Amino acid sequence: MVIDYFLIFVSCILVSLYLYIFIMMSNPIITIKNLSFAYQGENNVLENVNLEVFSDDFLGIIGPNGGGKTTLLKIILGLLKPDKGDVLVFDKKPKEARDLIGYVPQFLEIDLDCPVSVLDIVLMGILNRKKIFQRYNDEDLKLAKEALDFVDLWNLKDKQIGELSGGQRQRVYIARALIRKPKLFIFDEPTASIDEKSEKEFWELLQAINKNTAIIIVSHDIGVIFKNVNKIACLNGQLYCHSVDEEITQDILDKTYKCDIELLGHGLPHRVLKKHQN
Repeated sequence: MVIDYFLIFVSCILVSLYLYIFIMMSNPIITIKNLSFAYQGENNVLENVNLEVFSDDFLGIIGPNGGGKTTLLKIILGLLKPDKGDVLVFDKKPKEARDLIGYVPQFLEIDLDCPVSVLDIVLMGILNRKKIFQRYNDEDLKLAKEALDFVDLWNLKDKQIGELSGGQRQRVYIARALIRKPKLFIFDEPTASIDEKSEKEFWELLQAINKNTAIIIVSHDIGVIFKNVNKIACLNGQLYCHSVDEEITQDILDKTYKCDIELLGHGLPHRVLKKHQN
């Protein structure tokens, strides 16, 4: 009889857990409705943008320079406010959800000549959680070690950041975001300054992160994007969102880039036939 009650109890726990996971997976972590935005004195950079991002998404955003990609990321991060429309991130206003997001910008403003160690850079990821003059504690150092172990750089923790290669620095910046235990990662042109070998390692690392965390990445590299993400958003003022299982047609690319682009196929770079109209 006791065993029967125990089995019923365990079954209830498992069912509850399954329902919780199902609900979390089926509800978007980002909801954007009818969003428009313009910088002061300019025309709309974003117009009537609608987007949903889910907890298992690996979303790639492509589009020409000036198409609004970085602007959209800043709105999701709560750094800019839309002129029109609604934006919810984890059912909160973007600014209130910022601590749930790990952000890796295209260029991190760090003086490579400054004598700051890899460990110091990673710990900066939780600096906003510390009081003025409060020292890092053992728990902070444990989190930093976990993050550096994940990117396979703990052995370089005492190295100065300027002594690392571009690929190694990029992994340090990822660890800096990982230490926050984010539920969403956002990357803005993260492979702009790393070599081909480091880029391959970078995408492998992102695939590992995506097993537990949603990812949004902006990139100009259409070929690589198609091979690694599960959802594509083409953005040039307006947004067209697709699963990678859907066909990205020539017409969609023409509307997005507003220039003649020859679509060579998924997993292959596009060929620009005319100069982009920015």
